[in-house]
Amino acid sequence: MFENIKVKFEEKADSTQAQMLKKYMRNQFDFYGLHSPTRRNCYHEFLKQEKHKKEIDWQLLNEAWDDKYRESQYFVCDYLIAMQKYLTYDDMPKIERFVRSKQWWDTIDSLIKPIGSSGLRDNRIDALMLKWSQDSDLWIRRVAIEHQLLRKDKMNVKLLEQILLNNLNSDEFFINKAIGWALRDYSKTDPNWVKSFIYQNQDNLASLSIKEGSKYL
Repeated sequence: MFENIKVKFEEKADSTQAQMLKKYMRNQFDFYGLHSPTRRNCYHEFLKQEKHKKEIDWQLLNEAWDDKYRESQYFVCDYLIAMQKYLTYDDMPKIERFVRSKQWWDTIDSLIKPIGSSGLRDNRIDALMLKWSQDSDLWIRRVAIEHQLLRKDKMNVKLLEQILLNNLNSDEFFINKAIGWALRDYSKTDPNWVKSFIYQNQDNLASLSIKEGSKYL
């Protein structure tokens, strides 16, 4: 089935854009050269059909993830987002494989969406994210920090606080940026909590985190 999607990718491939995208991603991945609208159009109808099945095709996703082209990993992310209401806690090890491989901010910041959605349905995800927030892998920690983005009044504030505390005093750009984004996002819902958190932890927060987190205060 994935071969059919690859054929569509190949038909739309743009070698010039492919080189530009590869350079933008620091030459870590090969590209077909498809920007998001074109890429998603290649599998729009397929995802509509999959939603009717109400079942995740993990064999398909693993095949796509193992493909050399970055658009294939983007397809996996879009598939999981489209099918996120059918994910269960037992699927987390399968998603973790995607989080721990071919890592960069683009796939990481997409995979937080189905993980966060699952967390609203099953509170066992909370304990898992707390564990991930102390992982040696910075990208696993970034998922934990960001997975509650856009929750607004559904935010588990105690969980957010502990995850952020677990990542203070970091010298990792992608961690400090994520902390800032988490604070900035929640400041739209509870600015006083964010102000208090920044004030109480300012000596241990990176300047980048404070700058990002204070943007709307």
